[in-house]
Amino acid sequence: MPTPAPTGPLVTRDTLAKQLRLLGVKTGETLLAHTSLSSLGWVNGGAVAVAQSLLDALGPNGTLVVPTQTGDLSDPAVWRNPPVPQEWWETIRATMPSYDPRVTPARGVGVIPETVRTWPGALRSAHPQTSFAAIGPRAAEIVEGHATDCRLGERSPLGRLEKLDARVLMLGTGYATCTSFHLAEYRIPSPRVRVGRPAPGGGWEVVTEVSITSDRFDELGCDFERDRPVVVRGTVGAAEARLFPVREAVAYAERWLAVHRPREEEI
Repeated sequence: MPTPAPTGPLVTRDTLAKQLRLLGVKTGETLLAHTSLSSLGWVNGGAVAVAQSLLDALGPNGTLVVPTQTGDLSDPAVWRNPPVPQEWWETIRATMPSYDPRVTPARGVGVIPETVRTWPGALRSAHPQTSFAAIGPRAAEIVEGHATDCRLGERSPLGRLEKLDARVLMLGTGYATCTSFHLAEYRIPSPRVRVGRPAPGGGWEVVTEVSITSDRFDELGCDFERDRPVVVRGTVGAAEARLFPVREAVAYAERWLAVHRPREEEI
């Protein structure tokens, strides 16, 4: 069968940068971007052009941050998509490569974060499963000190982003991808879970962590957008885009989750 013709609109680095500025992205700010390349239309230059447009809109004094998660560095016993035979588990645990921020690819967050991760001058945080990468003058301040027993809490880049009055850009993604909401889970009663992963020096380790889940985040985001006038909406390429402060999103999520999605705290 012949390859179908591409669907538009045709978008370029320059048009994306212009539309990001029209949305409200400010020169010099710190921006946490959640992105979907496929939502934008036909991008001339693909993920590289999108990364360039974000950096263009932020300017040399701005800092771009993206999630570069590596959920595959986890216990095979919890894998569901797809599962692996139980008789493989011990071998997988014994031989799984340790996390290396320089070479371990991001997984499940799209091609744009992986492009940013490998960008010249990009820095990446140390958590083996929920790292972030950053480019710009505040990159080191944001990614350093990501505690390996704090996936998305106070001692993660999310805590730094909140203190720096950063904003979230959701570019063609829904609120289910909003990592800022997870910071609220660390501030309300939440279950604890034991998390298995390859140890930094080789072998296997298990740590106790706050249980995190994006269950009902779409509903939470809808209510946040309805109740708080801080969410700016617009179109970038063919994608629906949203822009809002990390601080406002976390504060709203703390109250909302405690009421609408309470979870028993267990040790």
